[in-house]
Amino acid sequence: MRKHDPDVRNFASDNWAGVHPEVLEALALANGGHQPAYGADDYTTGLQHIVARHFGERARLYPVCTGTGSNVVALQAVLPRWGAVITAESAHVNGDECGAAEKVGGIKIYPVATPDGKLTPELVDRQAWGRGNEHRAQPLAVSITQSTELGTCYSVEEIRTLCDHAHERGMLVHLDGARLCNAAAYLGAGLGELTTDAGVDIVSFGGTKNGLMLAESVVVPDADRIRDIEYLRMSSTQLASKMRFVSAQFEALLAGDLWRRNAVHANAMAARLAAAAERIEGVRITRSVQSNAVFAVLPSEVTERLRKRFAFHIWDESTGEVRWMCAFDTSPEDVDAFTDALAQEMDSATAQGR
Repeated sequence: MRKHDPDVRNFASDNWAGVHPEVLEALALANGGHQPAYGADDYTTGLQHIVARHFGERARLYPVCTGTGSNVVALQAVLPRWGAVITAESAHVNGDECGAAEKVGGIKIYPVATPDGKLTPELVDRQAWGRGNEHRAQPLAVSITQSTELGTCYSVEEIRTLCDHAHERGMLVHLDGARLCNAAAYLGAGLGELTTDAGVDIVSFGGTKNGLMLAESVVVPDADRIRDIEYLRMSSTQLASKMRFVSAQFEALLAGDLWRRNAVHANAMAARLAAAAERIEGVRITRSVQSNAVFAVLPSEVTERLRKRFAFHIWDESTGEVRWMCAFDTSPEDVDAFTDALAQEMDSATAQGR
């Protein structure tokens, strides 16, 4: 029995969206009969040829179950037990994963405050010190998020510069790509351009936010150089027994252009939302819209009333900043209904203040 209204759309997160019909079709095709478990199936094996087209001939994709698990596995792969990773303070691995990297991976995180969610070589250097000091966890990795938690995107050149800077200092680079497809769509770039070609050493490549179901992964651009992911994945509780159903989804996403179509659409809906919202008196768009996220500041009473009509998150209670997320299934009509409701609530607030 269906327990929700399938016509309702909200703007809380792209995780709230369902599964793309083409992905559901791929799951149905993968179903039935028996296939070997734990990644020895034909779908996982065949997926690697598709991954090589995007990330390079030496790349390998390791399916996992969650984005947090992907980050934990990837960071363990590039750090020894005494290692530390430098991240933006706003990074998901720092503020939104309940200390999983620390608890599960035993990894020390050195966060750096950033104005836009993006690290720079200068910001990295604020924590890239103490090498050889046994009293300090050694800064041996940098983790960047693409697109960032603030909706901004690193350019290809910015990623390449960061990777060169890190490598010169003996550090490896991890890219949290939960929304990598959205960044690639915004920049008009390929997935490999933003990762392998720019010098990234390991990638947490997300699918759930772009139309998949319980499907995340770790991508190693050079599987001959970074090894033992299989053991880390198992010991971090991220080895799926019926892996064919994760791999079949990534095949549906990457074999054609579904990854880009979904991301382009979600980004376009965010741009539409921002353009309509900023025309409403009293609404201030606070950050550049470079992906599928829109940040704005509203009067608190408007936020309270509007959230009774549409779900979305308050980003910063101290400033009144909110975040609106669009997904692959957000329609222009959904956006218009939301911004119409926003305009009504703003008008109501203005009238009450007179």
